[in-house]
Amino acid sequence: MAKPLTITPSLIGDLTEMEIEAGRLLFAKECDFFWGAEAATTLPEAVLPEICFAGRSNVGKSSLVNALTGRKTLARTSQTPGRTQQLNFFNLGNRLVMVDMPGYGYAQVSKERSAAWVDFIKSYLRGRVTLKRALVLVDARHGLKPHDVDMMKMMDQTAVGYQIVLTKADTLKPGAIDKIRAQVAVALKTHGAAHPEVLATSAETGLGIPELRGFLTRMAEPVVAG
Repeated sequence: MAKPLTITPSLIGDLTEMEIEAGRLLFAKECDFFWGAEAATTLPEAVLPEICFAGRSNVGKSSLVNALTGRKTLARTSQTPGRTQQLNFFNLGNRLVMVDMPGYGYAQVSKERSAAWVDFIKSYLRGRVTLKRALVLVDARHGLKPHDVDMMKMMDQTAVGYQIVLTKADTLKPGAIDKIRAQVAVALKTHGAAHPEVLATSAETGLGIPELRGFLTRMAEPVVAG
């Protein structure tokens, strides 16, 4: 039997127990894929608040989305880097839309394809009025890489608020997690659109997942009384 997770205050921030419970309830609701967009002209109508997930190929985006929703196959995971080539939209309980973005940094993608992807993502980030926050996923074992910094600069330029979420934190000891969080936090000081807190998560063990749910619930459509 796996040992109970011990969540340190640094992973919780200013979240309350009520917010964590609200996050659990929200992410237990139905979550369905409803749209795939390969160009700015094919984006769905902007209605509900949106959160987008960005990260290097194979950083664990799909695994994190699956862990948040408690499902194994909501977002397809792949051993082939760069396979996701569209924005995938998921409706969570008619209160929040999660957007799985294509992975970046895969060397075998052509320059033309990469340039088209950058233009598409810039258009989405700059013009999506319902986009509340972007999550930039970073492999905890490696820290920030040049492609991560490029994505952060793009979000700075498009004035999209974003937060760094470390993935695969279960592969590191607690002291090493704190060290990489501190290193990333220092780097964020030069990025105007970045949220200062760095979250650490593991889709494998559930580390940080309740806290991330609670954090994202803050941006969801409010519950209508009655």
